[in-house]
Amino acid sequence: MKLGFEESQLSYSSGTQKARTWTEAWVSAQAYCPHCGHAKMSQFPNNSPLADFLCTSCSEEFELKSQKGKFGATVTDGAYKTKCERLAADNNPNLLLMNYDVKSLSVVNLLIVPKHFFVKDIIEERKPLAATARRAGWIGSKIRLDRVPESGKIHIVKSGIVRPKDVVLEEWQKTLFLRSESLEARGWLLDVMKCVESLGKRDFTLDEVYAFERHLGGLYPGNQNVRPKIRQQLQYLRDRGYVEFVTRGHYRLRS
Repeated sequence: MKLGFEESQLSYSSGTQKARTWTEAWVSAQAYCPHCGHAKMSQFPNNSPLADFLCTSCSEEFELKSQKGKFGATVTDGAYKTKCERLAADNNPNLLLMNYDVKSLSVVNLLIVPKHFFVKDIIEERKPLAATARRAGWIGSKIRLDRVPESGKIHIVKSGIVRPKDVVLEEWQKTLFLRSESLEARGWLLDVMKCVESLGKRDFTLDEVYAFERHLGGLYPGNQNVRPKIRQQLQYLRDRGYVEFVTRGHYRLRS
């Protein structure tokens, strides 16, 4: 995988147009599908509603966001209503996030957030555009990256280094079980996964996860049985191979 952009893509005078041309052409030429490993992704026509690329082998769709600096806690995205409507759809796109360097004209970071990490909790409504705007009243959205577990941020390129393809594919497969769950069920699983990850260690206890009872109760005020729900989620994650049961009340994150 070559990280540099092709100089033949410098046909625009606008910096934004150049960047879009560089990054989209690079994905078409260099990126592979992390779902099936296919080495070619086809580009959708410009101004497609949500997706930018399609894997011609498995039909996974991808939306590309690129910028010079690293992405922060949120990523600006398209129409809020459309985004929410697509959450449960089979063709809801996976999110590709690219950082590039203008001086070297090359990719610095490329990470993907699989679509099974998208739940309503990570889609945030933006303020409607002002009455003076061309699209007055239009409501956009923001993707809350800070609410996505680290296992949902899979690097293909990190700090200018291309990660092994087999490792990327393995990390993708590790959480694929989430796709079989409803949006509501996925929300609980992702919140518990994020709580476990926030402990910062592979080995943890049930009591340590219980410490998030108030936090989780605040996220789901209608649930009066948070502790049993936590146990249920850990059992499910154990059955799917995400965590390992060590001894009574002790678990381990699988590497």
